Amino acid sequence: MTSFDDIYNQPDPRAYFRALGPWEYQSPHHAQGVFRRMLTFCESSQDSEGPATVLDICCSYGINAALLNHDLAFDDLYAHYTSAQATALSTAELIQWDREFYAAHRRPDPVRVIGLDAAPHAVSYARAVGLLDEAFAENLETAPASTALLHAARRTRLITVTGGSSFLSPRTFQPLLDSIPGPVWVAAFVLRTGSYQPIADCLKLYGLVTEKAADRTFPQRRFTSAQEQQYAIQAVTAAGEDPRGKETDGYFHTALFLSRPAADAARTPLADLLQSI
Repeated sequence: MTSFDDIYNQPDPRAYFRALGPWEYQSPHHAQGVFRRMLTFCESSQDSEGPATVLDICCSYGINAALLNHDLAFDDLYAHYTSAQATALSTAELIQWDREFYAAHRRPDPVRVIGLDAAPHAVSYARAVGLLDEAFAENLETAPASTALLHAARRTRLITVTGGSSFLSPRTFQPLLDSIPGPVWVAAFVLRTGSYQPIADCLKLYGLVTEKAADRTFPQRRFTSAQEQQYAIQAVTAAGEDPRGKETDGYFHTALFLSRPAADAARTPLADLLQSI
């Protein structure tokens, strides 16, 4: 796969949107409506004191939080960060402009969002412009979770992942789930080139049943080369999936996995959650 590593830890998101825009990266767009709908259902199925919290793993610049809590589409963010006005600003000026931009589009029903990402500049930006209530630059794959992160995550009701699942293992999820006393949902958009099974097996130990959205996938981005497409087709086929009409048409695709308590899964089928989305 083509590496975009250099765009994930910049002082602000402009390089991210400039680099990914030409390849039509769109996972946060698909996640926006899905996460909002899931949050409504998981909150209604749980008894908890105080507002529920969303924990966004691999949160990058707070993009999922921006789409969850603001009347903005992903295309609006592309237009915003690639505009001539944004290009002309320093990072400090962009932060001030973004504070005003997001405040002007804030929804009346925002939820508390915690961000977790190994990129310190990205989470610092997201915190500075008000997208994240708390932000943690930690890599739980390589180091223990901080006490502050585990304390902040205690009220989490929905854990979200739209990118980076290929780099995650049970090492990231175990300490977080150990710290959350109440029931929690975990929603992840996972590239079809890899397996989510090790994480699903981990979540099962915490009483969570994992379902995969049937008969539906979500385009992630266009391939950057014929070699990348060939890799994806081979990997998807080796995983027992059919690349026809998906990877063969020029795009990486993700599958949606939802893990939650068995009672919640029985009460509201995943297909019902995805209706009209």
